[in-house]
Amino acid sequence: MTAVCAGRSVVITGAGQGLGRAHALEFARQGARLVLNDFGDGAGAVADEITAAGGEAIASRGDVADWQYAKDLVDLAVQTYGTLDTLVNNAGINRDRMLVSMTEQEWDDVIRVDLKGHAAPLRHAAAYWRDRAKAGRPVAARIVNTSSGAGLMGSIGQGNYGAAKAGIAVITQIAAVELARYGITVNAIAPSARTPMTEAVFAESMAKPQTGFDAMDPANVSPLVVWLGSAASGGVTGRVFEIAGGSVSIADGWRHGPELTRDGRWEVDDLAPAIDELIAALPPLPPVYGAS
Repeated sequence: MTAVCAGRSVVITGAGQGLGRAHALEFARQGARLVLNDFGDGAGAVADEITAAGGEAIASRGDVADWQYAKDLVDLAVQTYGTLDTLVNNAGINRDRMLVSMTEQEWDDVIRVDLKGHAAPLRHAAAYWRDRAKAGRPVAARIVNTSSGAGLMGSIGQGNYGAAKAGIAVITQIAAVELARYGITVNAIAPSARTPMTEAVFAESMAKPQTGFDAMDPANVSPLVVWLGSAASGGVTGRVFEIAGGSVSIADGWRHGPELTRDGRWEVDDLAPAIDELIAALPPLPPVYGAS
């Protein structure tokens, strides 16, 4: 079997554990040369594991929500491997709390790390590829972002996290359109897997099975990420994929729904029956995660 990412230079953020570690190992198996980021020391251990197995990987410790560090991370890949081909935005945190009890710091931390921590590396990687394209050099670049079911459907107790992940889904759609002219595709995943961030919240449903297929193994998610990060996925952009265990689907996001039009503005007294008619024409809202 041909390694689908042979020779590709790939940056993975949040690569020290969980999904990021699983992505790094699968990219390495598929021939990629890796720059692994983490805020702590975990990426170094993953890079050592990959190099011990004969792969190519280096680690970079830093805050991906820092604008200058995000640029330095992109530059590190270019300096080390001569180019950058794929960016996997995976880094994220959660600070779960009901909105009425949430602190300002809990809100700011999650929005900063999860949302800005996607935007900053994306911005600098895109600028690198734009400059290459304008110089007439071939570009087959890939960005894979990490959204969440909490951002697509909502999740009780995760107003900050859900808002950040919804923002990531929208950035994915916008960037896919803005960057297409430069040979860049942008997609996102909304994964379900057992990670250090999720196992405390969903401990029972994410427990390892005694035998058989482990549907919550983060390694189940990584083949999709690797394919989206490969040259083979060039015809796919602007999509958000939900993936869990052996299931993969494409999320069908906001679309224009039923409409009522009149010649002039709507008056307050006329809106109640109009809204009732519009709602009756729609299927029920999907349940928010955690709602009874």
